[in-house]
Amino acid sequence: MKRALRFAYLDYATLESRKRFCEAELTLNRRTAPELYLRVVPVTHEPDGRFCIGGEGAPVEWLLEMKRFAQDMLFDRLALANRLPPGLMTDLADTIAAFHDMAGVETKKSGSSVMTWVVNGNDGEIQARTPSVFDQRIVDCLRARSGKTLSSVSKILDERAEKNRIRQCHGDLHLRNICLLDGRPTLFDGIEFNDAITLIDVLYDLAFLLMDLEHRGHRDLANIVFNRYMAMTDELDGLPAMPLFLSCRAAVRAHTTAAAASAQADARESQSLFEEARAYLELACGFLDTKPACLIAVGGLSGTGKSTLAHSLSPLIGMAPGALVLRSDVIRKRMFGVPPEEALDAEAYSPEQSARVYSRLHRDAVSALSAGYSVITDAVFARPEEREAIAQVARTAGVSLIGFWLCAPAETLQKRVSNRAEDASDADANVVRQQLNYNIGDVGWHVIDASGSANDTLAVAREFVADYFE
Repeated sequence: MKRALRFAYLDYATLESRKRFCEAELTLNRRTAPELYLRVVPVTHEPDGRFCIGGEGAPVEWLLEMKRFAQDMLFDRLALANRLPPGLMTDLADTIAAFHDMAGVETKKSGSSVMTWVVNGNDGEIQARTPSVFDQRIVDCLRARSGKTLSSVSKILDERAEKNRIRQCHGDLHLRNICLLDGRPTLFDGIEFNDAITLIDVLYDLAFLLMDLEHRGHRDLANIVFNRYMAMTDELDGLPAMPLFLSCRAAVRAHTTAAAASAQADARESQSLFEEARAYLELACGFLDTKPACLIAVGGLSGTGKSTLAHSLSPLIGMAPGALVLRSDVIRKRMFGVPPEEALDAEAYSPEQSARVYSRLHRDAVSALSAGYSVITDAVFARPEEREAIAQVARTAGVSLIGFWLCAPAETLQKRVSNRAEDASDADANVVRQQLNYNIGDVGWHVIDASGSANDTLAVAREFVADYFE
């Protein structure tokens, strides 16, 4: 039941509006959680004076009926219990990508106007609580950085709007509005009361989740979602705006948490919320810090653990939510229009197709590096010309290249690829045997013995990239 309230951003004041918004909430949230959202039903006043749910009398209130689910299946509680494994976060990214792909398109808004409204709204709310709650120095820093970043990405935001990237999104996509239902990540409780909050860039929608994970100290999980989402979509052109999106989401949390603190009767709870609000504000400003980007190339024959190393390093490198991983196997699958885990036939691995894959990898790397993000490229890089080409990418982007060449005994490689399941690589023991005959030449990169554990390989690699740690 919706309370009879009216604010600048929400109007539930009349019975008619409450019915309309119950119906809107039902329609919008059935897109992602049809099992949870059942029906809109009236509370009726019967002729004998009784009140009934769904009776024959005159409606006096409206209810949205939902299915109850176990509260310990909320993702915020799973996060507190450290019960969000990487596979589940990959599934969550796939769920969000599929939702954004089917969401309705908004054609009347410009991307820059949407984010200008957000930035100005945040600033007004935060200023109203300064200096009573927030430090003026941090507030001024956020305003200056937000304005500068918004100006630099306005053209990109408008171009994305023209490409139909403003859609009818969730609008409130944080961990508390995601649950595990029948083993599947399920988005629920999307915003229905104000289109200005939901008709947004899909990456701004995603940014709420990434920010929430970052705030809770789960950069590793945020990086998994970020990389899987990017692998499943064509959103790299929006990367320059991601720091602004993340910052605005944290700023929203800063002033809404401060408002909640002011309304809290318990003094200790109020103080705790005020401290959290200040932490959100510092996070909002920190998202707009500039950090040096780098290009890391991880090469080696199939089974050496390239992808494991790449994804282990990625949360540690560069600005939030970490480095972008570009894996040749995933790029190949996307170019052929199949999910990463679906096998391709031999024709997809012809020299001509492989050249196309490497070309796409180079182009995507330049795009991400130009946006200020560090990039980790994951490919065999067996040929000297392939290693020279990725070095040229670094030179073009004006960043440092750190190359790793992983190696391990033939028996180890064959055993590893034979034990793979649900992986983007189609390499098997026969492929490994063929690769062992390659003339690798003088690699010129840091050579790492990857025959031991993944943690051993990571420990060696970390020494060479420490200067680029977050």
